[in-house]
Amino acid sequence: MTDLHEALRDDVRMLGKSLGETIESHLGSEFLEKIENVRKLAKEGRNEEQPEHEELLQALQDLGEDDVLPLARAFTQFLNLANIAEEHHRVRRHLEVTDVCTPDSLCTLFAQLRQKGFSPQQISEALSKTHIDLVLTAHPTEVNRRTLIQKYDDIADCLRRLDRGESEAQHRLDELIRQIWHTDEIRKQRPTPVDEAKWGFAVIENSLWTAVPKFLRRIDAQLNETLGENLPLDCSPIRFASWMGGDRDGNPNVTAKVTEEVLLLSRWMAADLYLNDVDELRAELSMYKASKELRERVGDCAEPYRQLLSEVRNRLKATKNWVHAQLRGDIPSDEPVYVRDDELLEPLMLCHRSLRECGMEVIAESALEDIIRRIACFGLTLVKLDIRQSSDRHAQVFEELSQFYGLGSYNGWSEEGRQSFLLKELQSRRPLLPNGWEPSAEVQEVIDTCRVVANAEQSALGSYVISMASQPSDVLAVILLLREMGIDHNMRVVPLFETLNDLDNARDCIDALLSVDWYKAYTQGHQEVMIGYSDSSKDAGQLAAAWGQFRAQEGLTKLCKEHDVHLTLFHGRGGTVGRGGGPSHTAILAQPPGSVDHSLRLTEQGEMIRFKYGMPDLAVRNLELCTGAVLEATLSPAPGPEESWRSQMDSMTARSLTEYRAIVREDPMFVPYFRAATPEQELAKLPLGSRPAKRRQDGGVESLRAIPWIFAWTQIRLMLPAWLGSDRALGEALQNSSAPLVKQMYQQWPFFRSTIDMLEMVLAKSDTNLSAYYDERLVSQELGILGASLRGRLSDMFDLINEIKDQEGLLAANPVIRQSIDVRNPYIDPLHFLQAELLHRDRNQPDQRLEQALMVTMAGISAGMRNTG
Repeated sequence: MTDLHEALRDDVRMLGKSLGETIESHLGSEFLEKIENVRKLAKEGRNEEQPEHEELLQALQDLGEDDVLPLARAFTQFLNLANIAEEHHRVRRHLEVTDVCTPDSLCTLFAQLRQKGFSPQQISEALSKTHIDLVLTAHPTEVNRRTLIQKYDDIADCLRRLDRGESEAQHRLDELIRQIWHTDEIRKQRPTPVDEAKWGFAVIENSLWTAVPKFLRRIDAQLNETLGENLPLDCSPIRFASWMGGDRDGNPNVTAKVTEEVLLLSRWMAADLYLNDVDELRAELSMYKASKELRERVGDCAEPYRQLLSEVRNRLKATKNWVHAQLRGDIPSDEPVYVRDDELLEPLMLCHRSLRECGMEVIAESALEDIIRRIACFGLTLVKLDIRQSSDRHAQVFEELSQFYGLGSYNGWSEEGRQSFLLKELQSRRPLLPNGWEPSAEVQEVIDTCRVVANAEQSALGSYVISMASQPSDVLAVILLLREMGIDHNMRVVPLFETLNDLDNARDCIDALLSVDWYKAYTQGHQEVMIGYSDSSKDAGQLAAAWGQFRAQEGLTKLCKEHDVHLTLFHGRGGTVGRGGGPSHTAILAQPPGSVDHSLRLTEQGEMIRFKYGMPDLAVRNLELCTGAVLEATLSPAPGPEESWRSQMDSMTARSLTEYRAIVREDPMFVPYFRAATPEQELAKLPLGSRPAKRRQDGGVESLRAIPWIFAWTQIRLMLPAWLGSDRALGEALQNSSAPLVKQMYQQWPFFRSTIDMLEMVLAKSDTNLSAYYDERLVSQELGILGASLRGRLSDMFDLINEIKDQEGLLAANPVIRQSIDVRNPYIDPLHFLQAELLHRDRNQPDQRLEQALMVTMAGISAGMRNTG
């Protein structure tokens, strides 16, 4: 292990040296000495018992105007390079273990399940029935340009080559670092929704396309080695969906036209990837011996496999041409194309059967099986596109319709009245939309979107998610609109419960919905519900939101069993702890018993997609962890909370909710302090994603999206959304007779342990000294009183977590993360001090150059903070 850690340090030194040489060649040795002096002073400041940054601040103040931007860029790029080295190191550590079975691998879980009395067949069948959707979303926390992400991937490849002794990779690595230095790291324009979708496709092409067959082979090997079972070729426990190009809630840039284009691009990309695979396979399958079945198909030719694969190749080319014509608005040719997965699978399975029948099993199990397993995961559409829209946009359609028909105001009707109208229309044979009706532009857009969805292949679609859904009519309205547009299948329509109040009412809403006979028949025995983590945390604070989510899932699980309907929970988790983030496998195992029943949907957001799935070997690891967690939570879930724990959580979360809202909603100083101390308003200038940072431009904190809300607090290292309210709730519990109970909850209850561990990780990345400097530079004396109070409360949290965990310091049991944070701090500190200074100047004397440097500091701090950035 020591050798491996030394290898990481060597990689970081090498990358830093190459960056230094690049900077020196561009800006001279004198400037490089300034950077090195700043780094040395930052490190020395951190080495003291009480951090002291006076010399560092003086060095930064001595910088000339022309030095500020390149200095910010230097530290930002070093942090990006350190991230690459860490990701590569994680892969290297995993690859050092040559055994298929390791302590946290699936075969260890299989053995544990056998010990608990499950038969090999039960385990294998449960795995075959497992259906996990990882839903890729473009929530704007990925600050890096796609251009740079590709170069970072190439650097990771160079590190792999250097590990294999390919010394010539060093020259390519040095070249890439020079390319990066001479490339703007900040986009000039926001990406479009189509750009975001293409970024998602690139992650699949560059990593997941390789990772998925490796992952499925590993499952198959572990099943066989441990249980003597196999994973069927047509089975993939994990599939991928996407919100990129489908999520239009609060994003006017996602139109029906955009959704149609993304659906077509997804199909084109899949056909292109399969075409490359088939070309390679055709080159390999030169054998002449074939089964009678294959001979009957292709005739008496010399190379039967190549003959059949030529037909597949031609049809894939025709599929690409058909999509291309659609994208251009041309009339496609009438050549046969692939529409359904089984059409592509059939000739490949014929080759597979023939090879096995002719004694060529090893050939059948190689590249051919990889393509077959890819079809099981990606199908012909690569990802299934989810659609998301707010309930009020659907209601607006029926409001304008009811007014047109002279029926009064749909929005003014009772819930019973709305349901009665919608159910009657759902069972009516006449059209709903009248000729000559001219709806508003907003309503026309909703109708156009439903038409695009109705015309799409069922295999291309995931779920239709309704945000701010609170009544059965919200769901029935969407089904009626889709039916009116001619959809030919029962698409999953999924209510999303986001605020604490929504979560508390989720059970009653779904109960009312499933009590509608027509709707229950529509579900065909399967109900999906989405739990929103980001907005509930912003609404109620992290602790109260987490408990609200847990209780909602418990209630929904019990309810769906009563209705004899299978429940799939869709977890809208963000990358940060304040948005439900943290290790997915830990979170899955912490869910209420029975709530993970073979199926689960989970969002993977922003930069976390790249961190978890950007390298094939990392992707394999994360896919395996997720699958194992779902299998374990299905077959052997942790027991539910004891009544005493439940009562204690009720008490603590009631207190935390009151304390959180007392500051965020009721303290008149809070919003002015938030706007002064953090770069919240300046973040809007950073072109992160296609969505606006606010739902309403004139609103306060309540209108701010959860992501910039978290991002802003992370930039000043106060991390307020993750702990505010919890401090008083946990503090009171530990000061009275509940202390032993709270410690017992941590030791014995996965949900509470996961909550505290995630909180600890965020606290370890907070820094009261840095946030105090932002106050000193940016905040009035009056508002500074609130800042000082919040920092005092944050400091108290450290002691509370250490007491619950019975440890001396934060992350005592996780030295790897502790070391990672400590190593990064000297490189992030100068960016914080620079940012505070730049914010001060930008607010008083705006300057284009300073604004660019400010955006670079935001990107650098985000890179340094990783999963809380």
